[in-house]
Amino acid sequence: MSVDTKTPMFERVALIGIGLIGSSLARVIRREGLARTIVVSTRRAETLARARELGLGDVYEQEAGKAVEGADLVVVSVPVGSSGAVAEAIGAHLKPGAIVSDVGSVKADVVRQMSPHLPPYVRFIPAHPVAGTEHSGPDAGFAELFENRWCIVTPPAGADEAAVETLVAFWRACGSKVETMTPEHHDMVLAITSHIPHLIAYNIVGTAADLETVTESEVIKFSAGGFRDFTRIAASDPTMWRDVFLHNKDAVLEMLGRFIEDLFVLQRAIRFGDGETLFRHFTETRAIRRGILDIGQDTAAPDFGRVPKKD
Repeated sequence: MSVDTKTPMFERVALIGIGLIGSSLARVIRREGLARTIVVSTRRAETLARARELGLGDVYEQEAGKAVEGADLVVVSVPVGSSGAVAEAIGAHLKPGAIVSDVGSVKADVVRQMSPHLPPYVRFIPAHPVAGTEHSGPDAGFAELFENRWCIVTPPAGADEAAVETLVAFWRACGSKVETMTPEHHDMVLAITSHIPHLIAYNIVGTAADLETVTESEVIKFSAGGFRDFTRIAASDPTMWRDVFLHNKDAVLEMLGRFIEDLFVLQRAIRFGDGETLFRHFTETRAIRRGILDIGQDTAAPDFGRVPKKD
């Protein structure tokens, strides 16, 4: 009989928020043996009860402050607009040397919100796993969510290098590829690769919803693959995305301005029958898709590799 002698990276990990990311972390931490004790905390009693039913943790606490007591690693998985309030709630309860991180898709504003409430004896290393689905809640998580996906670690100026290395190792153990960059650079990159696409998706689906009343259900009935993918993106958690746009406002507005300028170029090409401009633009953008496939960030399989549901 074999005995698992693998030493956990942490004695105690506290997960504040147990939605898609938090519950996926709980599952992968359990599967990989990354912590001896997993503490789950969320402010809604019914969500905490569901996490308990799913066996996501070892200890369950509704109060975030109590949850972080004695934790070596604290991961805050809440909408970015709530980051400051969570930091204020847990600050006085953190043990010296604890690593405090988060998973928000906005970083500079999260640093501004959380830093004033965290004591100097903890090590604050924000991060962003670039992984997700349109689903939310503790039932939505799965241990494989982070496999072969990027996690961007964004240490503030003067961050403890050993703590950064530890957090990088943690995310790699969860299956992620890891990149480090400044919070400000992260926000500019994510504005164009994630935030603007979501804004466009919400807008297109909203326009289609308005048209639906005119076309007598034909928009939904005859929706092609492109529109279906927009609806998948637009089904994402509205609270989370409201906060993303409000807290990464400057970068989003800059990227949105560039997008609108490029859209005007295409509009003019269509209006004046400039096929050469359209062809050149479409050819250049195909190269981006090939690059994504080349680095393994998507599949070229039909219908994006999705398996149809069987009756």
